[in-house]
Amino acid sequence: MPSLPDPDTNYEGCSEGHTQSCPESRLWNWFLSNTKLRLLVLFVTWVTILILFTETVAAGNGMTLSKQSRDTLAIPRWLYLATGGATIGASALLTSFVTDRAFIRYLHNWSLPGPTVNDWWTPLVWVGRGLGILVLGLAVYLGVTGPQLPTASFTILVTFVVVRAGLPMLTYLGGNLWPVLNPWRGIVSLLPTGYRTYPEELGRWPAVGGLLLLVWVEVIFPVSTVPTVLSIAILGYSAVTIAGAVLFGPDAWFENVDPISVLFRFFGAVAPVKRRDGKLTVKLPGSDLTDSDLITDTSDVAFVIGLIWELTYSGFITTGTGAATIETFVSLSNIGVGAVQTRAILIYTLLFVSGYVVFFGAYWYAGVLSRRRTGTYITAKRIAFRFAPSLLAIAAGYHLAHYTGLAVSLSPALWMAIVSPLSPPANPLTLSPPGWFEGLSIAYVLVGHLLTIWAAHATAYELFSSRLVAIRSQYPFVVVMIGYTVISLWILSLPGATPPYLS
Repeated sequence: MPSLPDPDTNYEGCSEGHTQSCPESRLWNWFLSNTKLRLLVLFVTWVTILILFTETVAAGNGMTLSKQSRDTLAIPRWLYLATGGATIGASALLTSFVTDRAFIRYLHNWSLPGPTVNDWWTPLVWVGRGLGILVLGLAVYLGVTGPQLPTASFTILVTFVVVRAGLPMLTYLGGNLWPVLNPWRGIVSLLPTGYRTYPEELGRWPAVGGLLLLVWVEVIFPVSTVPTVLSIAILGYSAVTIAGAVLFGPDAWFENVDPISVLFRFFGAVAPVKRRDGKLTVKLPGSDLTDSDLITDTSDVAFVIGLIWELTYSGFITTGTGAATIETFVSLSNIGVGAVQTRAILIYTLLFVSGYVVFFGAYWYAGVLSRRRTGTYITAKRIAFRFAPSLLAIAAGYHLAHYTGLAVSLSPALWMAIVSPLSPPANPLTLSPPGWFEGLSIAYVLVGHLLTIWAAHATAYELFSSRLVAIRSQYPFVVVMIGYTVISLWILSLPGATPPYLS
């Protein structure tokens, strides 16, 4: 490690032509050459900015991305949004100080070996999938025969509190357990499969379409409020999944077509716990986001963008501004043709599709700009593939901000429904988290973005040999990330409302 400058040295001869002998210059060079010190400064700066920003906003902004009511910001919204965007921009600038490739590689390759799981993995899979099949059967049955109150329905609580909220959180914060719990794979494993070969040229586009379709159904149909409707939807999804897995084989279907399995696979890349070579391994969160084999097709990029957009969209339509936007377009579309609800569904759909196209197009164009700025021989598509995994940290942060309040609020009702699924209490208990707890959603969004910035930085240094080119290649993507951040923080700043025309 370079030594600090000697304070007793005489620098009277320091001049413009001898800057290397100046104490300021030697101190700066010492700082730049000390990777661990720069990383410490970076970490402290990130934490300080995050704490100050979160406390400033959370003091007058108790809200979530759910349908719960939100209070008006106590500070100007433009200042709130500018601070959030500046946080991400500053983090990108500070990250550029870490230029030691060996140290970056060390952080992403660091691992702590865990126990061997080969001996008990197969029995665990059978028990897990058996449990999954039991829960799936109860969800379908109780959705029809059980209570129709949403907060007392086993079907609704398991679907949205466990599968929609809890399991993804467990996946990106811990490890991916979905291959162990997947009930449809458990059913298919008992049947003959593989009658057709899955067309490789389709990639994961069926999973992209499936993800967008699931979100559209969740918005348009009362699957979150009417257990019978949700039970029918689960039954239909099960039929399609089992038939497809039997036809094309479970591996091809669940790796390329089933949106739930693909979602958990991608969220698992953010997780610190992995299962490799028969052993559990602990790594730093987001370490696998630099892997070159994680995103290998345009459909993979489209799926990752879909994870970000669907949370942004569902958050926007549950705000006062979102509701007013829908009402305005429905009013403008009144040309004497079609019922109001039909036109409303069309507006919801157009907003959903057009917003997704904009989000995807912005990211893809960032890849084009990155290639132009660097003048590299690497194609824009390849650059887009390599930087796309880093966006999974954004999606995880959005998801955590969106669903933490819901999971905590309905956890007592979920427990009652699990303990007594056939006769839950008529008035189930729910929690009301304090305002400061809901303010944590801002921190979740920013932490996800900071992890994304770091993963993109590490990816750039792995992809390009020149340090300058590696730094320049990140600029277009950082701009897109700032845009995603400001939009999500803007949604968090808006008062909540019930989506119109869908009741």
